[in-house]
Amino acid sequence: MHLIDLIETQLVSNRLPLVAVSVAAVPHANTPVVLTLHWHGFVEVKLADQDNAAPVAYQPVPSSALQVNERWDRFNDLDNALLEAAWELGAWDLARRDARACKRPGADAGETLDCLNAFGSLPTAIEGSAPYVAEVPDGEELLDCAARAGYHQWTFRPVHGGLWADTADDITLEPGGYRNPPCPVLSAPPRTRNDRVVYQFGRCASIML
Repeated sequence: MHLIDLIETQLVSNRLPLVAVSVAAVPHANTPVVLTLHWHGFVEVKLADQDNAAPVAYQPVPSSALQVNERWDRFNDLDNALLEAAWELGAWDLARRDARACKRPGADAGETLDCLNAFGSLPTAIEGSAPYVAEVPDGEELLDCAARAGYHQWTFRPVHGGLWADTADDITLEPGGYRNPPCPVLSAPPRTRNDRVVYQFGRCASIML
C-alpha cells in the first residue's frame, strides 16, 4: 500500500502543511480504508465575491477524507504500511486504536462519534462549515461494518510536509524532516478490546543527556 505517495500527492495539490494524518479500516481483508489528512490553514470569508473585498472572518480548512482501494491481505500489511509512512515522514510516533463495535449493549454515544470521525463522516459543523471534504464512495457500508465489527485507526503527525517542521527536536531526522526506510519498528498484533498501541520513533537529544 503506497500511502506515502498518496500523502505527498495531496501535499503538492493543497500546498498546506499537515497537522496530522489518520487511517481507518474495518477488520476484514481487502476492504477499502479511509485516509484522512488534517490541514493547517484558513479560508477567508468575504461578504462580497470581489478580489478587493476585505475578509470578515476566517474558517479552518476542512480535512480531506479519501477512500483507498489498494489490496491488503493481512492486518500486518496495513500496520506495516502505516509504520513505514509515519517513519519516513518523520513522525515522533504512530498511535493505533483498536476500537470495539459501537452497536453493542452498553456502548456510549462518544464511541459512535469516534467511529464517525474516524471515517470522515462527523455530523457536526465548525463555524458553519463541514469539518471534512470526503471522497469516500463506500463510506456508509464501511461505517455500518465498523459499527458492528469494530475498526482500527492509526494517527501520526508528520514532520516532513507538516506543521511541526520548524519545531521538531528529534535526532533521528534527516534534514528536511524525513527518515530513510525501512522502519525498524515491528508490528504489534491487534487487540480485542478498546486499546491503544503507540509505536515510538523519535529521540530527543536534550532528554538523552
